[in-house]
Amino acid sequence: MANENSKILTAEQEEKLRQPIDDHVGKIQKEIDGLRADGTEKVVALQNRIDGLKRDRSISKEEKEAEIAKCKAELEKAKAVEAKNKDKISKLIADAESYLKEHFDKDYYQPVLASCQVEKVAAKERYQKRLKDLEKEHQEILSKLTDHQEIKDEKYVYKNRLSNAKIELEKDLQQIKDRRHAAYNHKFHLIDLLRLSKFTFLESRAQKWENYKYTFNRRAFLLQNGLYIAIIIIFIALCIITPIVKNTPLLTYNNVLNILQQASPRMFLALGVAALILLAGTDLSIGRMVGMGMTAATIIMHQGINTGGVFGHIFDFTGMSVVGRVILALVVCIVLCTFFTTIAGFFTAKFKMHPFISTMANMLVIFGLVTYATKGVSFGAIEPTIPNMIIPKVNGFPTIILWAVAAIAIVWFIWNKTTFGKNLYAVGGNPEAAAVSGISVFAVTVGAFVMAGILYGFGSWLECIRMVGSGSAAYGQGWEMDAIAACVVGGVSFTGGIGKISGVVVGVFIFTALTYSLTILGIDTNLQFVFSGIIILVAVTLDCLKYVQKK
Repeated sequence: MANENSKILTAEQEEKLRQPIDDHVGKIQKEIDGLRADGTEKVVALQNRIDGLKRDRSISKEEKEAEIAKCKAELEKAKAVEAKNKDKISKLIADAESYLKEHFDKDYYQPVLASCQVEKVAAKERYQKRLKDLEKEHQEILSKLTDHQEIKDEKYVYKNRLSNAKIELEKDLQQIKDRRHAAYNHKFHLIDLLRLSKFTFLESRAQKWENYKYTFNRRAFLLQNGLYIAIIIIFIALCIITPIVKNTPLLTYNNVLNILQQASPRMFLALGVAALILLAGTDLSIGRMVGMGMTAATIIMHQGINTGGVFGHIFDFTGMSVVGRVILALVVCIVLCTFFTTIAGFFTAKFKMHPFISTMANMLVIFGLVTYATKGVSFGAIEPTIPNMIIPKVNGFPTIILWAVAAIAIVWFIWNKTTFGKNLYAVGGNPEAAAVSGISVFAVTVGAFVMAGILYGFGSWLECIRMVGSGSAAYGQGWEMDAIAACVVGGVSFTGGIGKISGVVVGVFIFTALTYSLTILGIDTNLQFVFSGIIILVAVTLDCLKYVQKK
């Protein structure tokens, strides 16, 4: 133990190891600063002065121009000095870096690292010794007690002492961690001064990796990524099992394209509901919106006269051009979906009704109306030329994926680069504070529902074209669960104000890939609902744990 303690560096010993490096590099740094005084530093100061003068409205135009001209003349002289000293400064920097490369790790960082490792072992040994002492003391006290309440109190005190011992250990380990981190970063601090904060790509990566290791927390990491890790393990297992059971590989180019193709219409739905979840809401009517949109789009783009009617009326759009029918179908899908989402948004925003209620009412109304109007029949196929016109396959690549990519880009821009997007986060995080700061909570809420309706309309239209029709009131049943689950798995929190578009995208791909894999494996559709339910439950549980930890 004494030998180990001798390997642990004190603060004075560590400073003594670092002193020659600081002195040598400091001497070079002083020389560089002297060369930069009338060059680089003056250039920066004069450029700032010129920028300040350009913005200054307290002086006349003539005075401003005269002062700027004077600064520019001095700037040219400073640049000349900077150019003259450039090679000399570069040589000095190279000398300092060469010295650091030769001496920093060997003479300073490695001894500090070794000291920290020994200190870490010593801290854990102290902790174990402390636990044994506490256990011994606890047993001695218990042997002298007979009263039940006193024994209970002693056990409580013992538990607190164990907790305090653990806190002390964590405190010691954090200090050791801080010490090693500071020693590692000292080199970059010196380089920062030498190069005026200009690091190479590898140096920047090294610093980011070091900062990641320093701030890494296992519990937080598992809360953030545990579900992803579990799903990846399941997917790997499916990739191994499928060839054995079905004699066909799962992870093929065609299967990946099929997954992306199936995910594309669902991406629109998930992007739509994500904004509502960001506002601490939800939407239970997504599946019925898809059924309504599919039915309307199939009727308009139907091949020939419709075999079914709406409220007894048979529609015939064959007199229109195919392009006109495609555009009309899209417009009708968007208008119908947006109409109903706006109603739900109005009741949610105006009467503070929970979206669960307003969207459940929508779900029932839409399904009832569409089923009653169409008698629940399926309307058959659309014109066969339409899919090749809107979502053709180019060398086997389904271009429907590009529609989803465009939607992702647009919604990402809205969320991250517009005032409305920033207001979404603000209202979702704290609607009262957002209202006080001047944000219209009503407008943001209704706006989110309108945006969701537009995306639902696009999604149902694309799904109709992908499936070549087959629209009916029952189509899309349960899709709301997939869309909501994809958002939650992707990190959009039900607590509001937390979420990223990238997470939504990942969530959609995860769910689509899992469903596709289970289907290929021959797992019953009803059992697939069980898998989805478990994933949703775990995702929301982890989300709640993250929220509790944050609080």
